[in-house]
Amino acid sequence: MNPAQLSATVVDALASLVDQGALTLPDGVPAEVTVERPRDKSHGDYATNVALQLAKKAGTNPRALAELVAERLRASDGVAQVDIAGPGFLNITVEAGAQGQVAADIVAAGASYGHTETLAGQKINVEFISANPTGPLHLGHTRWAVLGDAIGRVLSAAGATVTREFYINDRGNQMNLFGASIQAVALGEPVPDDGYHGDYVGDLAQQVVAADPGILDLPADERLVAFREAGYALQLAEQQEQLAGFQTHFDVWFSERSLHDAAADDVAAAVEKLRSQGHLFDADGALWMRTTDFDDDKDRVLIRSNGELTYFASDTAYYVNKRERGFDRCIYLLGADHHGYVNRLRAMAACAGDDPDNNIEVLIGQLVKILQDGEELRLSKRAGNIVALQELVDVIGVDALRYSLARYPADSPLVLDVAEITRASNDNPVHYVQYAHARTCRMMANADDLGMALPADFDPALLAHERDRDLLRALAEFPRVVASAAELREPHRVARYLEDTAATFNRWYDTKECRMLPQGDEPVTPANEARLVLVVASRTVLANGLGLLGVSAPERM
Repeated sequence: MNPAQLSATVVDALASLVDQGALTLPDGVPAEVTVERPRDKSHGDYATNVALQLAKKAGTNPRALAELVAERLRASDGVAQVDIAGPGFLNITVEAGAQGQVAADIVAAGASYGHTETLAGQKINVEFISANPTGPLHLGHTRWAVLGDAIGRVLSAAGATVTREFYINDRGNQMNLFGASIQAVALGEPVPDDGYHGDYVGDLAQQVVAADPGILDLPADERLVAFREAGYALQLAEQQEQLAGFQTHFDVWFSERSLHDAAADDVAAAVEKLRSQGHLFDADGALWMRTTDFDDDKDRVLIRSNGELTYFASDTAYYVNKRERGFDRCIYLLGADHHGYVNRLRAMAACAGDDPDNNIEVLIGQLVKILQDGEELRLSKRAGNIVALQELVDVIGVDALRYSLARYPADSPLVLDVAEITRASNDNPVHYVQYAHARTCRMMANADDLGMALPADFDPALLAHERDRDLLRALAEFPRVVASAAELREPHRVARYLEDTAATFNRWYDTKECRMLPQGDEPVTPANEARLVLVVASRTVLANGLGLLGVSAPERM
């Protein structure tokens, strides 16, 4: 019996009390109640504070309501014992067979175990990484690549329809400077002072000329555009390749240019929509949005007096574009230097006629520092004085880097030590969790060598040892953890859960009474088979959890 099933049992008990007139709930019986694992195992398998939550509405005291619910629960299938603690907490112990059935349910669900319908029906856009295609992706992009991707994964697991989106900042003067920098290197001229100076610019120049030697003979204006566009295509392709190798995948690569395409005319359409909402005004020859109506610190210019569009105009058109594509909620992941964007983006959504509490969400991440040999990781000469994503992957590895970045909240400043996060020891969380998964695979292989097969049917009541039950309770928590990670946009909850569950599994593994394999000439018993099911269930949960973080689940280590 998992928490969701027990929640349904409690709801049924409440409904029965209402139907029989023993309980009055003016707001009706709740669709679900919170059921959690108590910290103290002596308090049973699960606990709920439903009596404290509903007593006032029911016109009674929590203890009296708890007595009523406990009486019904004691008669429910799968419930072995119900105790009342304190002012009205219900501590519930389930029967061994009902608890053991969790393992069979997990094995049957396989890769889908942990998925819920918590966010079913929601269409969510997650925009993470908004980068210029003018150079390599850097450390800040790396953190968002991990967190944005993991947020998208847990949202999908919670039932939402998710689109992961990369916003390409391919418009503005930086693109011309990028083209001028590549051209200068190709012509043997100095790179502009305000241009791009990393060694990668020389690499791009070589590739551009090798692909099109005639580019050097073009008229100056045409040549600059040609270098800009060729360099853009090469640099964007490199970013896409590196992110794919980093297990970060996007459904949409959205070009800022497309917002200003005369054919699409998205900016003009967005402006007209905003004008119809009554939040635009003209002043000093410019077009403004009155965002101060919605708690912004100042009104924002959309179109300058010279007719040029501001970056805020692009942001606005982009948001309107997303909403017109049918997204219920637009999530933005922005860097630590973008705190000022939170109110202006919320105000922008309100000016567009939306509810900023429901339609837009802005997450701000904090900075990351990587240490190597006690010093901050040296900046890359090739990348132009930044710590580049690809070089981080080369030094640390995909799994270690992704897991280490995913196990902390986005708003936590982070310092990672290369030696610590790459160490093959149980002190390293990613190694610890992956090793637990590899251990389950080795146990399954050993069982196969002995001719043990996963039983088509087994007696779940045989998983009755205290360590069996500890592990079953841990595995049963996984769907709730995933749903919570999705609702709170906190994938680090999955990482911390995996570490706790790996520890619980290892304690179970070290308990001789819970031995899965028969010893010596001992025959395979039903208890051995039952514990094989438990091992497969553990492997499933560890693999599914690592998958939500974009981290591999190795079979050998």
